[in-house]
Amino acid sequence: MQSRPAPARRPGSPAGRKRGTPAPRPATARDWIAASRWRTLPLSVAPVALGTGAAVVAEGGVFHEYRIPLCLAVAVFLQLGVNYANDYSDGVRGTDKHRVGPARLTGSGAARPRTVLTVALVFFALAAVAGLALTILSRQYWLLAVGAAAIAAAWFYTGGKRPYGYAALGEVGVFVFFGLVATIGSTFVQAGTVNSESWLSAIAIGFLACAALLANNLRDLEQDARAGKRTLSVRIGSRGSRVLYCVLIALPFGILAFFAVFYPLSILVFFALLIAIPAGLIVLTARTARELVLALGLTSLLALVYGVGLGAAFAF
Repeated sequence: MQSRPAPARRPGSPAGRKRGTPAPRPATARDWIAASRWRTLPLSVAPVALGTGAAVVAEGGVFHEYRIPLCLAVAVFLQLGVNYANDYSDGVRGTDKHRVGPARLTGSGAARPRTVLTVALVFFALAAVAGLALTILSRQYWLLAVGAAAIAAAWFYTGGKRPYGYAALGEVGVFVFFGLVATIGSTFVQAGTVNSESWLSAIAIGFLACAALLANNLRDLEQDARAGKRTLSVRIGSRGSRVLYCVLIALPFGILAFFAVFYPLSILVFFALLIAIPAGLIVLTARTARELVLALGLTSLLALVYGVGLGAAFAF
């Protein structure tokens, strides 16, 4: 009798485990919260704070109370969506098989891939609803195309047949959408124009967002290389990544020095160096994944202090 071929194994499924390996426990609420990577959410809050501060300057001190939370909703929901989408895509590709960072839902088998994908799509939908509300309020309907591009960029970072995150272009996407689009978009939907405060601060926060991604990819450098994920860190190596990280967290303070000439309160933002310097030293000397996880958290905190501080300096 001819035997049937064995069914294809799916990442995270019981069939994908080695014989004798115990089944992973089902994901708990704590696991789902951890998978959201909530510690990096300040990276979506900071550009909105900067864009809002720049809008207040452009509007002569006027705040748009209803548009600010909508801008925050778009940014935060998009980041949550991309985080879960990344969990799903890397998990089904098998990229997380040798992961050294926090365990992922899909890759560990703690949650069904379809469930993780559904959660990602829900957050993308919530971001789209908030973005639609902003578009209606601003009456700038071409912004729908920008929103669609942002969602597409979030998905194709690690999704699709040729994800750009696997081709050393992740930092480019982060700079454009977590820096330029998030900051300048927040200014435009509130003020109807974009000023130099918005442009320059968008560049600054884009550098910090790139630094956060670089710290994350530096942690996973060896594992990504084995999995065929050619991130920028894989391309330029450990030493190049560490040096570039330090450059990226230093450049925003050059922009801050320029703003300090016109906005005296922005001088206080230089206290963020108390976060930037330890983060840089950790990245330069790190030998373990735990150290780089700490550096990633510090980078996220640095972006929040920088963004909220400079945004407040603009507004007040």
